[in-house]
Amino acid sequence: QVQLVESGGGLVQPGGSLRLSCAASGIVFSIYAMGWYRQAPGKQRDLVAHITSGGTTYFADSVKGRFAISRDNAKNTVYLQMNSLKPEDTAVYYCNTGWTRGSSYYEYDDWGQGTQVTVSS
Repeated sequence: QVQLVESGGGLVQPGGSLRLSCAASGIVFSIYAMGWYRQAPGKQRDLVAHITSGGTTYFADSVKGRFAISRDNAKNTVYLQMNSLKPEDTAVYYCNTGWTRGSSYYEYDDWGQGTQVTVSS
């Protein structure tokens, strides 16, 4: 059974940084693409960034240049480094397993509980 556990969220001032982690178990982590999504109140869940099994990364335009995604296959963990945070980054962040074709990411229905990120002064 797939289990994804996100951590690292919190309250941060605008311009600050956070690093989110997602620990996976129950899967052969290295063969999966991994994605980070976020969902703000009243809005749909959107893909923020994803990383292929080979380590290629892709980002939504709204976070390009500010966020970085990485993975440590030895630790079965994917990270989301978030810099220059803005109030509009406030959301619950989720990680997800998936697969890719070119630059497109296709999600499997495996989700963690999410971690809250609040950007506010």
